[in-house]
Amino acid sequence: MDERIVNLKVQFDNDLNNTENVSDLEGIRVSYLGKKGSITELLKGMKDLSNDEKKAFGQDVNIFKNEAADKIAAKMQELKEKEIEAEIKSMPYFDISIPADLSRGSYHPITLVQRQCEKIFRSMGFTVEDYSEIVTDYECFESLNIPKHHPARDMQDTYYLENGQLLKTQTSAAQNAIYLKYKDRLINEGVPIKAIFPGRCFRNEATDACHENTFFQMEGVMVDKNISISNLIFFMKTMLSEVFQKDINVRLRPGFFPFVEPGFELDISCLICGGEGCPSCKHSGWLELCPCGMIHPEVLKAGGIDPEEYTGFAFGLGLTRLAMMKYSVKDIRDLNGGSLKSLSQFTDDE
Repeated sequence: MDERIVNLKVQFDNDLNNTENVSDLEGIRVSYLGKKGSITELLKGMKDLSNDEKKAFGQDVNIFKNEAADKIAAKMQELKEKEIEAEIKSMPYFDISIPADLSRGSYHPITLVQRQCEKIFRSMGFTVEDYSEIVTDYECFESLNIPKHHPARDMQDTYYLENGQLLKTQTSAAQNAIYLKYKDRLINEGVPIKAIFPGRCFRNEATDACHENTFFQMEGVMVDKNISISNLIFFMKTMLSEVFQKDINVRLRPGFFPFVEPGFELDISCLICGGEGCPSCKHSGWLELCPCGMIHPEVLKAGGIDPEEYTGFAFGLGLTRLAMMKYSVKDIRDLNGGSLKSLSQFTDDE
């Protein structure tokens, strides 16, 4: 191997071993691998070599260059890990065993609404389930009668992970798991499936007064023999009257959702403007609160339930919008803004 390469290798290893931070390492990378770096400069001396010498010299330089790049990458990972460890060690110690000071702080309005809804539905015989925020494509779409390349997916652009999983766009992603969990009790014991599953959802969309990329929903399902739309309307009316402690004007209008047939949009009269029209309700006087409908036969089949024998309803209650209506929050973005001034006014009214 050419003496120039050998000497540069020794110099490179010494510089790399003496590097203690990411900034200095970046300087070494530029110094050796940059357009005017030392390794690149070696190739300029090839003009004085014979053809055979050029071939051997060029191969040795390229091998050195690749080795240097690998060593720098490994060193970068090592230094970053050390920085993280140092940052962790420098963090102040918190004694988590100290009792909380309950006189300070307050629950988030969405938490208050969620707990209230859970209490109401428990009183009507529903179980409260929990489900992951990271789900598979099958759970979020295919099990809900939304196959790949279906146009309905355009309405729910979301965030995908490198492993193919995604952040759920709707609490409906839990439906299939709920049916599989309780179907044997339904079929063998005749116990209806009655469950709600609140959770956080994510969609890659522009934000405005009534849309956020992160929001909360509460899915609800009921499956049994002879379930009809009237059952759906009863439970929703009961829930809303309990939440607002008064009768609420609602309307059902046709809506397309692949996992229900027929499907509806349940709207409530905007409580912020009294139905006169405002930015929160897009000046319509109505706020879309709850997509709902009768569970599609294909969705029941995917959950191991015979749609010829059983029917059911499903709804996706918008907890974020429900909180806006209950507490007269005009802009949905205020709920995720983290402003203590905005959030400190809420207290547990249960």
